[in-house]
Amino acid sequence: MRYIPTTPEQREHMLRTIGVETIEELFTDIPAEVRLDRPLALRPALSDPEVLTALRALAERNGHADRLVCFLGAGAYDHFVPPAVWQLAGRGEFLTAYTPYQAELMQGELQAAYEYQTMVCELLAMDVANASMYDGASALAEAAVMARDLARRDRVVVSRAVHPEYRKVLRTYTEPLGIRIDEIGHTRGVTTTEDVRRALDTAAAAVIVQHPNFFGCLEDVQAMGEAAHSVGALLIVATADPLAFGLLRPPGALGADIVAAEGQPLGNHLNFGGPYLGIIATRREFVRRMPGRLVGATTDADGRRGFVLTLQTREQHIRRERATSNICTNEALNALAAAIYLSLMGPDGVRRVAESCARKAHYLRRRIAALDGFAIAFQAPTFHEFVVRTPRPADTVARALLREGFLGGLPLGSLYRGMRNHLLVSVTESRTREEMDRFVDALGRVGARRRRQAVVTVR
Repeated sequence: MRYIPTTPEQREHMLRTIGVETIEELFTDIPAEVRLDRPLALRPALSDPEVLTALRALAERNGHADRLVCFLGAGAYDHFVPPAVWQLAGRGEFLTAYTPYQAELMQGELQAAYEYQTMVCELLAMDVANASMYDGASALAEAAVMARDLARRDRVVVSRAVHPEYRKVLRTYTEPLGIRIDEIGHTRGVTTTEDVRRALDTAAAAVIVQHPNFFGCLEDVQAMGEAAHSVGALLIVATADPLAFGLLRPPGALGADIVAAEGQPLGNHLNFGGPYLGIIATRREFVRRMPGRLVGATTDADGRRGFVLTLQTREQHIRRERATSNICTNEALNALAAAIYLSLMGPDGVRRVAESCARKAHYLRRRIAALDGFAIAFQAPTFHEFVVRTPRPADTVARALLREGFLGGLPLGSLYRGMRNHLLVSVTESRTREEMDRFVDALGRVGARRRRQAVVTVR
């Protein structure tokens, strides 16, 4: 958005309109002793080229994925985005200030949202998806509230193998609503059905698992669903990378009642952390409790097909106490990019991306497992992320890898007790074999430094 300051003439006009002579008169209510009576100590103004040079130098201080080879994931993934995605998403026809409330004026945008919803349902094997939420974490929190309302119970069981930041948002979001969150641990990187069954009772509204989970491991989602349903609870499946379901059986086919996902991997760049795209999908019988916006297809008085917002249960439209959510907007542009991405890729393209991610990740996993001093922490099957046990503290390893030109993964010590020497590594289709081989060589050098230090200490 451009910054358009007012002109001196416009300021004079505004001052005359409100009946004051100068801008200083606007501040007469502020005591003179607390007012600044000298100019601000600002540097002289720069020319446009100088500003661009300064900003470029400032931006390059960041360790970003355009400059460093990225093996960092943990919820935000360096997938390839075809240039056509944002060429199309940036077209003027899609630029809008806000909500597509006026169906008679905004058929193009509404149709794009409808197509997005349809493709999300196909990818996740669910019946209904809404027009998007803020991000994966807020979508998960909304899913928990939705489950509470559907089950009329106020307890939610969540696995600690769910993304730690998603769980923080979940607690922040649900605590004021009186929803009790009980966490269950993981065993060797996965949630066990036995732990889920022990945690469940007739007060539980839902079980939340992530698949693939935060450690990259595949969960036994179907067994979790059977355990939840046996006590009348719902199964919520969180997903940080929906592209996994180009290869894996989708949550809907495994018994999920609600799916909450992060849509950044679907055609959205990393963008230094956002904006991202929250996905929520559910079964047809639960659609009236779905939060956010939902676009439906209909026909007009002449029988022509059209698109409208439907089943509007946000607090602007109905009494506040009956609203399903107070989230009053969505991530329309990011959802549009996801719809374009999925359209361009098609089912075969999504499958090829998922297969490429999995094959490359397993190649790197085997190479790292063979490195002296390194080991794969969990032996459960994985998709495109895995946890590496490192010979030195993982944050030390990550800093050393930065100096080697790599965003080398996420150290887990600050997120999980006892995992100081664990690094979460991600591989997408964007990584080449040459980059992975160089990464292994860099890890080897980092590990060798540790061994040399140990030898010196013994001597």
